[in-house]
Amino acid sequence: MGVVNRLVGGMPIPRMVRVRQEFDGARLTDVGGAVRETLRGSGVLRGVKPGMRVAVTAGSRGIANIALILRTITEALREAGAAPFVVPAMGSHGGATAEGQLDVLRSLGITEDYLGCPVESSMEVREIGRTPDGRPVQIDARAAAADGLVAVNRVKPHTSFTGPYESGLMKMLAIGLAKQAGAEVCHQEGYANMAANIEKYGRAILRDAKVLFGVAILENAYDQTCEVAALPPEEIAKREPALLLRAKALMPGILLPNVDVLVVDRMGKNISGLGMDPHITGCFATGYASGPPRPGKLAVLDLTDETHGNANGIGVADVTTRRLLERFDPEVTYPNAITATLTQAVRMPLVMDSHKLAIQAAIKTAPGFDKARIRMVRLRDTLHLSEIFISEAMLPDAAANPRVEVLGEPEELSFDGEGNLF
Repeated sequence: MGVVNRLVGGMPIPRMVRVRQEFDGARLTDVGGAVRETLRGSGVLRGVKPGMRVAVTAGSRGIANIALILRTITEALREAGAAPFVVPAMGSHGGATAEGQLDVLRSLGITEDYLGCPVESSMEVREIGRTPDGRPVQIDARAAAADGLVAVNRVKPHTSFTGPYESGLMKMLAIGLAKQAGAEVCHQEGYANMAANIEKYGRAILRDAKVLFGVAILENAYDQTCEVAALPPEEIAKREPALLLRAKALMPGILLPNVDVLVVDRMGKNISGLGMDPHITGCFATGYASGPPRPGKLAVLDLTDETHGNANGIGVADVTTRRLLERFDPEVTYPNAITATLTQAVRMPLVMDSHKLAIQAAIKTAPGFDKARIRMVRLRDTLHLSEIFISEAMLPDAAANPRVEVLGEPEELSFDGEGNLF
């Protein structure tokens, strides 16, 4: 055993208890039907003419029911006489390559066979206009050449800035659809200006591109589709701020205070733009967004398969594992950080040989001397918060909170022979 492992290897790990957190669980039971109804009821399909080629955006996030939602939209467009096709709209994600972005869509179930329409991937962009201050406005070349464009995205708080438009339709237009080249332009002035740039570039695209409508998706605290809204182009900028406020009200969280150590089993771009949603962890990569208090230490143990080696956001953690490091692909991760100018998000934390040692290192380096009473929370990831694990020291708080139910008795964490969690 090396000196690093000896320094942390004797640190006791508290017994953990499984608890259930209660959030608003209202959801759509027929997502496809709800999408069809909102498309018809909003009147947005009236602008679709027979024979039109219509580009429909698909992003890189793990949005609930996204493949079904896209299929329903493309079916409705075909029924209106159009010829829809899907374009990856994810800025520099997927390693900033056309094939890499296709791989991301396939991992989300977004394929030509499932959609029943082509998926056309390219990193080529076309300048369609200028912002009021003279900056070039660029979007996917195939979308620019189409007869119409439909923007589809989940509305959600952004991980690195705050404003009236965060993650949503305006960002999908300004950054996702702009591919790597346009996303880089939008990010170049830094996160202090991101909120203003999202609005500036988004409004320019609404003015100069052939946007037919947008479909905004809201999710509840259980990562389930709870609302969809179809917005004509003139309503996107007007209505998205209210949808964002609604999305913020629906966000889940850790309902117990004063976390000394937060352990996250897995992170990835399919979970959050920052791998782990800082609105859950409290660990932000910039000073331009805020949320819950930061834990004393954050340990993240692995990457999801769906992130394809993209470890963007690892830089907010204090400790990680060799397993995660071995799955980390800089060719996939760094284009995102370089384009977004957010290099601090990909800095490497302490790397420990196993899950157990990573948890022990987080406990040892957490503030305070009473390690026997450490307040530790373990999450599967930041999308799944209905059932989490808390340390024994947090049981009194759980018992006093009517939205938290204790589901078992305190138990030791179970590790295999290599010190990894079962």
